[in-house]
Amino acid sequence: MLEKKLKNKIGIFDSGLGGLSVLKHLISDLPEYEYIYLGDNARLPYGDKTPEKIYEYSKEATDFLFKKGCQLIIIACNTASAQALSRLQKECLKDKKILGVIRPLAEYVADNKFHRIGVIGTKSTIKSGAYQKEINKLNPKIQVEEKATPLLVPLIENSWSKKPETKMILKKYLKSLKDKKINSLILACTHYPLLIKDIRRICGKRILVPDPGKIVSLSLKKYIQNHPELNLEKYKNTKITFYTTDEQELFKKLGSKFLSKKINEIKKAKL
Repeated sequence: MLEKKLKNKIGIFDSGLGGLSVLKHLISDLPEYEYIYLGDNARLPYGDKTPEKIYEYSKEATDFLFKKGCQLIIIACNTASAQALSRLQKECLKDKKILGVIRPLAEYVADNKFHRIGVIGTKSTIKSGAYQKEINKLNPKIQVEEKATPLLVPLIENSWSKKPETKMILKKYLKSLKDKKINSLILACTHYPLLIKDIRRICGKRILVPDPGKIVSLSLKKYIQNHPELNLEKYKNTKITFYTTDEQELFKKLGSKFLSKKINEIKKAKL
């Protein structure tokens, strides 16, 4: 019985707060599970780190979550998914699973037969070419247009989401992709859903902009259904524990915006 209790949770890991936009959909679509969220806020951003350092940080984070009783971990950080996920999966024990956020979005656009996809993300994510590689594995005929949008994360984290300056920057970033006649846009950063209304308005009705958190949530639901051996324990009410490597009060204040609900308690994590 004790062994089962140690392996029944779903872990969500991000370099900061963005992964909360994924957790938001998970607790809506899969409310019967227990979640542990870890934000490595003390060492963000990951985007300016070397691939080896990103792997090192990601390994420490996933090890922490496994020790806390997680059997399944979602790396809700595009940079870590691009730079560290494959290596972590190869090293992972058979009874534990680590998933990322890139594959579900790639499958979504490929399954819906979009022929020209735009991708916006941090410099590190775009430089990795991870989305283009994953999409073209599924359908080599899809044309992928990528654009680094480095100003968006600091604007969001400094509560400038609704400022007119942010909307002007968004228009400038998206113009080149619109000019290339994309018909779907992937938000390759978990911060960006906080700007999704403005992004959709600027893109117009001809460009589909899916919410990445929703796509990841639906993908996880299918994954759990197809892997009954996970034996995740179910509850009547959602259970969530939050950890951060940085200041708890700051996480609580900003994190509530990403999660769209109040966060009452946050624990300090030492990786």
